[in-house]
Amino acid sequence: MTTKMDWTGASKTAGDFVSHWRDDEPGGCVVGFDLSCIRFAHAGGVESLSTLAPFSSRTVARYASLTKHVFCAMVLAHSDVMGLDDPLGEHLPELQSPLRDVTVGQALDMSGGLPDVRECLSLLGLSVYSETKAQPLLDYVARQTRLNFPAGTEVSYSNTGYRLVEAALARKGFRFDDFVQETARHLGLALSAPDVWNNPVIGLAPGYWKSDKGWQLSAAGLHLSASGSLAGSAEALVAWLQCLLKGDHGFTGVLDQLSAPRPLADGRISEYGLGLRWTHLGDRRFVGHGGSHPGYKSYFLLDPESGTGFVVLSNREDTNGFKIALESMAALTGLPLPRPAAFLPDGLYVTETGPWWLEIKGSTCSFLDAEDTLYDEGDGWVSSRSASSPVRLRLYGETLAGEVGHAPRRFLPVVPGKDVPPTLDGRWRSDEGAEFDIAAGALIMGTGPLRRRMPLMALGNGRYLFTIQDGPWTKRVCLHTLGDDHVELVTSRARMIEYRRKCDGLGATV
Repeated sequence: MTTKMDWTGASKTAGDFVSHWRDDEPGGCVVGFDLSCIRFAHAGGVESLSTLAPFSSRTVARYASLTKHVFCAMVLAHSDVMGLDDPLGEHLPELQSPLRDVTVGQALDMSGGLPDVRECLSLLGLSVYSETKAQPLLDYVARQTRLNFPAGTEVSYSNTGYRLVEAALARKGFRFDDFVQETARHLGLALSAPDVWNNPVIGLAPGYWKSDKGWQLSAAGLHLSASGSLAGSAEALVAWLQCLLKGDHGFTGVLDQLSAPRPLADGRISEYGLGLRWTHLGDRRFVGHGGSHPGYKSYFLLDPESGTGFVVLSNREDTNGFKIALESMAALTGLPLPRPAAFLPDGLYVTETGPWWLEIKGSTCSFLDAEDTLYDEGDGWVSSRSASSPVRLRLYGETLAGEVGHAPRRFLPVVPGKDVPPTLDGRWRSDEGAEFDIAAGALIMGTGPLRRRMPLMALGNGRYLFTIQDGPWTKRVCLHTLGDDHVELVTSRARMIEYRRKCDGLGATV
């Protein structure tokens, strides 16, 4: 490696981001490091709005999905009892087809099509605060008979594969927290992998999200799986990443295995590996991952070639850790940042059939409400440059065409002004017992004081959008009619929740 590392420029870039976190708001830190030491650590804001103690690089926060690659390192360590090519049903016989036929590797590399449990619960009317436990969640997944897409044909983010593989390893006597604690002891670190949000974690900073009434404490009821259970400080994360970069403590070659591109069923290559994804700057690429829990955001980005990296850890919902890490890496290496592309016409687009819609707003693309920035790739093409949510599109007349999730898609502008027909009116029920009503152009879900009326917007050809507000998250859902008395609710991470009409708008049983 001959490129000169500009740590002064990287430090200034990271410091500029941190300077916007005030001392009366939640905050975070950005740490730059190489193989031998921490080069800089900038922190801003506070770790608690109760104590106003300042956030630092030693503040403990939730890593969220940064957990994934650590769990995958555990999977690789136990390859003698579970191989990446093993079908999940070999280890979890209660799973039904086609879920049981997804391989362990596909479950971990986001190509398995496994519906995300948290998103499924949202589409059943359960909020982010609803408490759930490990075994009932596994039982729920075992009742499912649909994938989001055929395994190996697309890449779309989901946490469920990690939940299933963790459960399978636990049955063989290998618990994730045991692996974490053993690794932490070797490295002299304090790491924790609580499987319940309310489990005490020493030194854990509360997380916050900002509502129209100000900062709110975060909470979540979902049982935490190995997709996002780790908690620790930025300094602890740096030490673990230095270990991976150097291959110390029995982890020789593990970073290469985790970050190796993965083949799809047709032989195409995905740059999402095992809990890690590749990011491009200029003619070079870097490996990292982000994490998001209610009230927490994190990111790390590594340059394995030079042994350098950045960690972003925060206890506030609005942190863009990817932007901070990417711009810091660009400043360090002198590589150019990609140019956001804002030349596509704004508006809603939808495929001729099916629930697939997207929205363009400036340089932002939302596909099934999964939001990404689009970058100019030349010759009219734009790309998300995201290995976990790949988008590549070009405008042909009024049509957007290309690939989303590596699947070919062709989108047409939504014709505004369509009405929601009264033929949708009635009570709808899922096999899981969830219900909603449709009346007067709106979907009504929930009971008592939690009953919500959500207007439907027609996209044409039996597709309708509505918006759910769930704690810190706003989610747009597509209601897609499959038949006169049969619909599905679709988000990016859960595309298979079905409801059937129980009675029509006049109360008659269908």
